Amino acid sequence: MNFRDAAFGAPGTQRGPGGLDLVRLPLLGRFLRWRHARLAVQIPMGLLALVLVLHGLFGPEVAPKNLSTLLVWVHWRGALVIGLLLIGNLFCFGCPLLLPREIARRVARPTRRLPRALRNKWTGLTLLVGVLFVYEWLDLWASPFATAVAILAYFAAALAIDAVFAGAPFCKWICPIGQFNFVSSTFSPFEVRAHDLEVCDACTTKDCIKGRRSDAEPERIDQRGCELALFLPRKVGNIDCTFCLDCVHACPTDNVAIASRVPGDELAVDPVRSGIGRLSGRTDIAVLVVLFTFGALLNAFGMVAPVYALQSWLAETLGTRSEFVVLGIVFVASLVVLPLLALGAVALAVRATTGLRPRAHLARFVPVLAPLGFGVWLAHYCFHFLTGLWTFVPVAQHAAAGTGLALLGRPDWGMGGLSEAAVWPIELGFLALGAIGSLGVLWRLARRDVPRRPFGAFLPWAALVVALTGAALWLLAQPMEMRGTYL
Repeated sequence: MNFRDAAFGAPGTQRGPGGLDLVRLPLLGRFLRWRHARLAVQIPMGLLALVLVLHGLFGPEVAPKNLSTLLVWVHWRGALVIGLLLIGNLFCFGCPLLLPREIARRVARPTRRLPRALRNKWTGLTLLVGVLFVYEWLDLWASPFATAVAILAYFAAALAIDAVFAGAPFCKWICPIGQFNFVSSTFSPFEVRAHDLEVCDACTTKDCIKGRRSDAEPERIDQRGCELALFLPRKVGNIDCTFCLDCVHACPTDNVAIASRVPGDELAVDPVRSGIGRLSGRTDIAVLVVLFTFGALLNAFGMVAPVYALQSWLAETLGTRSEFVVLGIVFVASLVVLPLLALGAVALAVRATTGLRPRAHLARFVPVLAPLGFGVWLAHYCFHFLTGLWTFVPVAQHAAAGTGLALLGRPDWGMGGLSEAAVWPIELGFLALGAIGSLGVLWRLARRDVPRRPFGAFLPWAALVVALTGAALWLLAQPMEMRGTYL
């Protein structure tokens, strides 16, 4: 098959060489081509995770003085979204959760496949909502012990699943952080793709997907290919890509690029994607995007004063003191009722103006919300990250002193970060970036899929984007809790 013809069948999918390619930069490229590049990042990340667990279990119970709560809920989340904005899925690249799995696979390699019924995003998106709920219900940001237990549970789940089932089912289908990253990375400026598709046309071994086998022992695989079933010549965009770089190391012709692209480009087209199929045929991915976008608003809403007034009213009205019940109602209203009403209104408006059936066009157009959702997460997380930028310094000093090492000096608990006034324009910029990204993708999609009546499809969705942007602007303008810090 001529992969160039297949890949270039839709504008905005695979492209040939051109633009910035990180793999071909002098120093960085050499590091990325190194077979142990990912391991070199995972090991320090794993050691850091160990420190967080130990400090969470045995350190101070006061959250602002504990590395576990501070680094996880303030610094890590901010660094996560900034990495997605500037490069791509960097956390999955350096994810330490896979270290125990790699050690276990040196003893025995699993041969079972994850049951077909679970090979979709439903489990991952359910767990994503569960994480958001438990974070609010159990106040994880205020409990170092609970945060440490959550980290251990994450490691145990990754090891248990990937030690039993072949491939990378935990990353592809189950990991809630991974699902968050996949949606966010649709707006990232880099993607892993073939450098030259003509080279792929001439390839007979397909090592990028099958793995590179030993010359001496053909049955042994020296370097595995993509475990997430993304065949490089037909790969489109960043969904399901963990930036593991197995394809970079397996390709015998050095034909893999981490190439620059237009952020959100992959959302404006609907080709058949390797390992994914068509986005328009993936209800689970559409629901994931909806939960990702409305979840961004809900997560911010949980940190402003109006949420407490709402919860008090609900508790009084229902005659209950159960935070679980009240919070559950808020979550159902925010992540089920409101999205159904909003998308239903948009679908009816589009049908009235274009004649498109709601079920046919919703799955195709819902992904345009991803850039806006990412903009909200980015603005929210960066608020906490930037205002608490240096708070880890006194906490690290205090932790070192607790072990008998005073080399880091005495803690200065007054250290913070940027002022709220300085961060506010940055929040507005991130929110505007997401909204403009969604509107840009929406217009391209409307012109492509509804060429005769593009405005009929564009305007209802644009109204929804503007309404959600307004809601996010109102939320971000509210005084917000400085969770996990002394600020």
